[in-house]
Amino acid sequence: MLYYFFNWLGKEFHIPGAGLFQYQTFRIAMSIILSLLIATVYGKRIIQFLKKKQIGESVRDLGLEGQAQKKGTPTMGGIIILLSILIPTLLFANLDKVYIRLMVLCTVWLGVIGFLDDLFKIRARKAALEKGETYKKKDSDGLAGITKIIGQLGLGIIIGVTLYFSNAVTVEREIVTTQAQLQKGERLAKDTNVIKRKLNGVEKRFVKVKTPITTIPFVKNHEFNYSRLINWMGPGAEKYTWIIYILIVTFIITAVSNGANLTDGLDGLAGGVSAIIGAGIGVFVFISGNNVLADYFDVMYIPNLGELSIFVGAFVGACIGFLWYNAYPAQVFMGDTGSLALGGIIASLAIIVRKELLIPIFCGVFLIENLSVVIQVAYFKYTRKKYGEGRRIFLMSPIHHHYQKKGFHENKIAIRFWIITILCVVMSLVTLKIR
Repeated sequence: MLYYFFNWLGKEFHIPGAGLFQYQTFRIAMSIILSLLIATVYGKRIIQFLKKKQIGESVRDLGLEGQAQKKGTPTMGGIIILLSILIPTLLFANLDKVYIRLMVLCTVWLGVIGFLDDLFKIRARKAALEKGETYKKKDSDGLAGITKIIGQLGLGIIIGVTLYFSNAVTVEREIVTTQAQLQKGERLAKDTNVIKRKLNGVEKRFVKVKTPITTIPFVKNHEFNYSRLINWMGPGAEKYTWIIYILIVTFIITAVSNGANLTDGLDGLAGGVSAIIGAGIGVFVFISGNNVLADYFDVMYIPNLGELSIFVGAFVGACIGFLWYNAYPAQVFMGDTGSLALGGIIASLAIIVRKELLIPIFCGVFLIENLSVVIQVAYFKYTRKKYGEGRRIFLMSPIHHHYQKKGFHENKIAIRFWIITILCVVMSLVTLKIR
C-alpha cells in the first residue's frame, strides 16, 4: 500500500524521497525492520493476550528434562509470525505481481489451517478441565490428520496450477537458443516481444517463454524439464506435463510443511532453522530476479521475481523477531499456526525460484526430522509383526527428542541444528558456481 502511495506522491507532486520506494533494496530493508518491530514490540502484547485468554500449551509427560516448566506456556504464537510477514508485505510490495499474491495466499491458507488445529486442541483442553478430568493430548483433539492433508493438497494444487498455466509466470531465454529450447517442450509466452539488453558490455536479445523447468544442483547442464518424465509415453505426451508438475508441487509443499511442523518441538528450533533457510532462499530470489546477476551466475532470469525479495525479507525478520520470545526458555510457542505456515512458505518459495531439487539440502533438518519419524514408525510396526513386540531405533522421535533422551540440553540441540542448517544453506549457495 505504501508502495503505491509513495509512487503516486512522486509522480503527482514530485515529493523528494518518494522515489525511494521504487528501489527494491530499500523496500527489502524496510520490510525486515518492520517485521522485526512487529514481532518484538507487538509480540509482547499478543503474548499477554494469549495468557489472559488462558491459551496455554498442555504438554504430555514424555519423561524429558525441563518439560514440566513448559506447561501453561502460551501457544498459537504463530499469529505473531503471520502478522509480521503479512503487514510489511502488504505495505511495501507490489501486490500486482503473481508471486506476491501466491505467497500471501500460502501464508494465510496454512496459517488458518494451523490456527484451527490449535484452537480445537485448546477447546478440548478447556472442556476437560471444566469437567475435572485429566487432559490427555491426542491427535484427534485438533483437526483430523486427513483434514490438514487435504488443506495442504488444496494449496499445492492452486500453486501448481498457477505456476504452470499463468501467463505471468515466465523465464527469459537468449534468442540464439530459443528455437532449440522450444523443440524441447518450451512455449512462447503471449508477450513475445524481443527484449534487448546490454550485459557485461555485450548486447543480447531475449524472449519470454513458459516452461516447466527446474534447476539440478552440481551438474553442468543444470536445467531439467518436467516433460522429460513422460517422454517415454511417445509424441504428444508433453501436453500432460501439467499433471506431473502439479503432483510434484503438491507433494513438496505437503512434505516440507509437515517437516517444519515436526521440527517445532524445542524452544527456538523451528524459528531459527526457518530464518536461516529463508535467508538462503532470499539470495536465490534476489539473483534470479535480477537480470545482471542472473547473467553473471548463468542462472535463469525470472521476470518479476525480484519483488518477492520483499516478502522473503519480512519472512526472515518475522522468524528472527519471534526468537526474541521463543528462544530458550520460551515465553510463547508458535503452535501449528506458525509451523505449518513456515514449512509451506519455504516450499513454495523454492518452487517459485525453481530450486525445489535443492530442498533436501537446505531443508536438511526438516528432512531428517521427517525421516526419523517414518523410520521409527516403520521399524516399530515391522518388529511388532515379526517378533511380537515393537522395537525402536531412536530413543524417541522426532530425532531432536532422541538427543534430549540422551541428556543433551534442548538449547544445545537447537543451536547445533541451526549450525547444521547454516552448513546446508551454504552448500546450496555453492551450487551457483559448482556445476
